[in-house]
Amino acid sequence: MNHLSIKQSKAIYWASGIVSICGIIFEVLFGAAGSYLLGDGVKQYTLTISLFLTGMGIGATLSEKVTKNLILSFVWIEFAIGLIGGFSTFVLFGVTAFLSSGMDAFFLYFITLVVGALTGVELPILIRKANEIGVTLQKSTARVLFSDYAGGLIGGLLFVYLFRPQFGLVKSAFIVALINVIVALWILVYFKKEIQTFKRHFIAGIIIFVVLVLGVIFGEKTAFLFEQKLYNDPIIYNEQTAYQQVILTKEQGDLRLFLDGQLQFSSTDEYRYHEVLVHPAMATASSVENVLVLGGGDGLALRELQKYDDIKSMTLVDLDPKVTHLGKSHHEITELNQQAFEDERVKVVNADAFKYLQDHQELYDIILVDMPDPNNESLNKLYTLEFYQLVRNHLRPGGAMMVQATSPTFATEVYWSINKTIQAAELYTDNLHVDVPSFGDWGFVLAKREEFDLEDMDISVDTKFLTNDVLDGLATFGKDIDQHIVDKKGNEIALDVNTLIRPTLIEKYEKAWQSY
Repeated sequence: MNHLSIKQSKAIYWASGIVSICGIIFEVLFGAAGSYLLGDGVKQYTLTISLFLTGMGIGATLSEKVTKNLILSFVWIEFAIGLIGGFSTFVLFGVTAFLSSGMDAFFLYFITLVVGALTGVELPILIRKANEIGVTLQKSTARVLFSDYAGGLIGGLLFVYLFRPQFGLVKSAFIVALINVIVALWILVYFKKEIQTFKRHFIAGIIIFVVLVLGVIFGEKTAFLFEQKLYNDPIIYNEQTAYQQVILTKEQGDLRLFLDGQLQFSSTDEYRYHEVLVHPAMATASSVENVLVLGGGDGLALRELQKYDDIKSMTLVDLDPKVTHLGKSHHEITELNQQAFEDERVKVVNADAFKYLQDHQELYDIILVDMPDPNNESLNKLYTLEFYQLVRNHLRPGGAMMVQATSPTFATEVYWSINKTIQAAELYTDNLHVDVPSFGDWGFVLAKREEFDLEDMDISVDTKFLTNDVLDGLATFGKDIDQHIVDKKGNEIALDVNTLIRPTLIEKYEKAWQSY
């Protein structure tokens, strides 16, 4: 090989590595978008990665039909990936906002397959070009594939630690698309002597580049208008954190918090939820000095706990520091939680609740488990037998645990499966449900190491909703939502214990909420 051929082959290897980084970012970005908009992260990542790889296989097969100018073919494939991939999440938000249910999933899976197919055409073309300029087939294949695999690792790390937390889903797609187009323009210029109509293709690339730059500048703002249509009320705060999408809406005094599209509270009725979450556990524990709150980063459970002078310490463990910061600093929320984080008894720990319980030995009189519903693998972990065993091991004798356990009306089997899982952790349980207008009928599981009776409880602090008489009514379940669940044939359904090995709750949850 001469000096020029060596330089050209190195350019090909660099191009291979860079477009591979872009490819893996698009792959996981589609999974993240599906998880956010469609729920069940494991399912969406599995489907999008599978479709992307299938598309790559199709693209590799189609690459055999590329027989003319290999460099020009590569350039236009990158232009196509730039346009289609760049606008992918932007258009997905529009489809979700304006078209019928189900079209968003179809569009996501279709676009994943298309971008995967285009990505699959890239490498065979680059291998053939490297071979064409004098590199042996064995070396060209090995080196291009090395660049591809190494680029894949870099792409994954960049998405997790840079693109998703810093730029969000829409802007990330446009930025990555720009990188594809820049590589295409660079290769086009590098091999321009082989292209008779160089200027025409270069101008086309510059136009695509400018369009994508406009997408970086204005795309997220426009997609925000699309996203606004997913919510009934105007969005006043929107942030993509390292863990989730955090959105606050407000209309006519009603403040609402959404995490990954799931409603966490409405200021008009959240007191019903939080009073039931906190006060029955406080009323049944023999001591309330040491309290652990798992979740609850908005500080609303802390507000209710502040009513007890006997509490000496309140430890709140929430994974996302952005959420707890919001609870401490956003004036709308601090007004609602009555500056609960300023209480000197409060200690905030930003950590995974499961790991926190594994790593710490302290015992607590009260443990409140205020987690989002188990709609993905990460959250399901916090509804498993293993998790409740950890909670039990941190519960002081005479102490009490309260778990928010989704709706017994909308997801009856899920609710009673959570109850059975807690019982399997050798805890005694009792069951409560309350009508929260913004949510509907919502369920809780109260648990202790010892047997207990709700009739012995006395709600002694000031509340807006909960009284001793009301508490008695919350323990009554209608025949259609009690734990004796029957199928369409009238046969009673056996409830499963949810475990890390057999996470049965996710599928039940998804199926239960399809009709609502």
